[in-house]
Amino acid sequence: MSEKILVGIVMGSDSDLETMQETTKTLEKFGIGFEVNIISAHRTPGKAHEYASSAENRGLEVIIAAAGGAAHLAGVMAAWTVLPVIGVPMQTQLSGGLDSLLSMVQMPSGVPVACVATGKAGAKNSAILAAQILGVKHSEIREKVKQHKEQMAKEVEEKDRKLKEGKSE
Repeated sequence: MSEKILVGIVMGSDSDLETMQETTKTLEKFGIGFEVNIISAHRTPGKAHEYASSAENRGLEVIIAAAGGAAHLAGVMAAWTVLPVIGVPMQTQLSGGLDSLLSMVQMPSGVPVACVATGKAGAKNSAILAAQILGVKHSEIREKVKQHKEQMAKEVEEKDRKLKEGKSE
């Protein structure tokens, strides 16, 4: 992992930790330094304000915010920083995470939040999207994203080859 912390990961509750391990594992794979904090938009609004408003001065370049239900954390982060914010909607018992997703994608004009899928797929994609954003500035990260995409393509080609071999037998 990089010495320099470029990505801030915040989540509304420790119940989000298991899902967000997909984010941290993927950032580690890309060698991107990150920090993880539990911050509630509703229960610790002062901490949310302080975190987001100080993020740029602390050297962060992207914030990933995970939350469920009302899922306001990503929007609160975006309101207090000029950095790109990626929202990860957590799955919920109420509607499987649709409530979280809708909370994140319905941001008002002028306060954008990039939003990925709910759950573990979204958590992993948030790290990949962060790497793509960082890759605009950091060529070594951009190269790792290219390698990642090439590896995914090879894996699909291998699965297709095995499928065809199985059918020809």
